[in-house]
Amino acid sequence: MNVDGKHYRSIWLAEDGRTVRIIDQTRLPHAFVTVDMVEPETVATAIRDMWVRGAPLIGATAAYGMALQMQRDPGDDSLHAGYDMLMATRPTAVNLRWALDEVRQVLSPLPPADRLEAAYAAATRIADEDVEINRQIGANGLALIEEIAAAKPAGEPVNILTHCNAGWLATVDWGTATSPIYQAAERGIPLHVWVDETRPRNQGAYLTAWEMAGHGIPHALITDNAGGHLMQHGLVDLVITGTDRTTARGDVCNKIGTYLKALAAHDNGVPFYVALPSPTIDWNVQDGVAEIPIEERNGDEVSYISGKGPDGTVLPVRISPEASPARNPAFDVTPARLVTGLITERGICAATAEGLAGLFPDRAAA
Repeated sequence: MNVDGKHYRSIWLAEDGRTVRIIDQTRLPHAFVTVDMVEPETVATAIRDMWVRGAPLIGATAAYGMALQMQRDPGDDSLHAGYDMLMATRPTAVNLRWALDEVRQVLSPLPPADRLEAAYAAATRIADEDVEINRQIGANGLALIEEIAAAKPAGEPVNILTHCNAGWLATVDWGTATSPIYQAAERGIPLHVWVDETRPRNQGAYLTAWEMAGHGIPHALITDNAGGHLMQHGLVDLVITGTDRTTARGDVCNKIGTYLKALAAHDNGVPFYVALPSPTIDWNVQDGVAEIPIEERNGDEVSYISGKGPDGTVLPVRISPEASPARNPAFDVTPARLVTGLITERGICAATAEGLAGLFPDRAAA
């Protein structure tokens, strides 16, 4: 997508064809900073400390981390060590494991001398495929927005609520939940996006709002607790979120707070859709609440908030008493019964085992 008129992916190779370059998302929206990564340990830090985030982007970044590991040492011990180091960075998003497995499957049969080029080729393929998958998710989700727009008086916007950042910053390009929004905007459909702040890391406030502003899409930042109120008053036509892991029966695990939006949408008859690339589906998991590991992050993310002061300095500010401990589960699970449908690159389906198997018979049977 575009930043100040220049096209960017969220991860790309520098001119030397070896250095991996990313946008440091912890610096947004106050500064646009890119980081060059030449060591696999830096890739692990970037994933763990959320310089990059979002399930698809985590997977692509990990794949490039394996390429950097092969650049250091293409031997078997190095291959296994790189895999284990990157796998340990974050537990919830299934794309991490999927991408690492994809690269390892390519590299393991090869002699060490052939692994470096093959690793970069595999990582680039994963990144390119993600772009096309997300473009197609947008094309499929666009039909939902067009249908709502057709039923509205001419010129009245379609009001869409989203949670966290499932935009191009969370993928290699286009985004998942935002891809239908971007494609609808390109069609000239009037839109308005309600952007949840997404405490405690404020990815909605820092990232989604920055994306919407950069692309000229009308939007408003709201507190996480405002969505239900807006739905009660008919101000939300459609909810679209992303997901970090989807079970074989259609439960979705996404940023903490998604479950509450789904409950409010269900109570108010607002369609609640989840946009996901197929690598986000974990065919080995059925019950999301019981089986998906939920990352517990440092409580300081809850106790402190980062912002720009009057002098332009960005600094963390404590918002809770020193003596108060904080808990910080990073994700929650929305049961399939609350999900109107799943938007994938192959089409839209019901959030059921049968719906997913109908779109992905080749993978459901594997």
